[in-house]
Amino acid sequence: MGVYNVHERLLAAKADEVGALIDTLAGGEDDRLWPGRHWSPMEFDRPLGPGAAGGHGPVRYTVAGHVPGQWIRFEFTGPSGFHGFHELAVLPAGPDRTRLHHTLAMSPRGWARITWPLVFRPMHDACMEDAFDRAELACTGSVSRPARWSSYVRFLHALASRALRRGAEPLPHGAAVAPVADRR
Repeated sequence: MGVYNVHERLLAAKADEVGALIDTLAGGEDDRLWPGRHWSPMEFDRPLGPGAAGGHGPVRYTVAGHVPGQWIRFEFTGPSGFHGFHELAVLPAGPDRTRLHHTLAMSPRGWARITWPLVFRPMHDACMEDAFDRAELACTGSVSRPARWSSYVRFLHALASRALRRGAEPLPHGAAVAPVADRR
């Protein structure tokens, strides 16, 4: 079973403006793409570039390649069974129009064959759409059709939030998930 998951958003902005968003990824205050308010923060052990190791929550990866303002690829290092990559690309689509494109390609093994479709995929899909909302807002000043979480994603998010409140550590490196009441 292979996984090929694509998200993209056509933005009314120049490619260099959209590309600048990719270069802010790192979960800090200057990050204009990662939806950190509602998701585990994205953190790296050094500035964004090849070899930087980090991730968000239980999803860990290493930067495998980076062309500033155009493309970045992350190779999975965790959770166990995630073998593959995910990447963001900036694709010019005409004058003042750019497609922000995200691809996740992997071959899940072991428990990942179950956890990917039941837990990680719905959460990943919601997180990516939230990130693309942030990109649209940063580039245009508004979001024409804001993403909405499904009831299942709200349920999964609530479970993760409850586990954190009880003192469990399902998300490594002190990551946090915003309480579901803060979201849509």
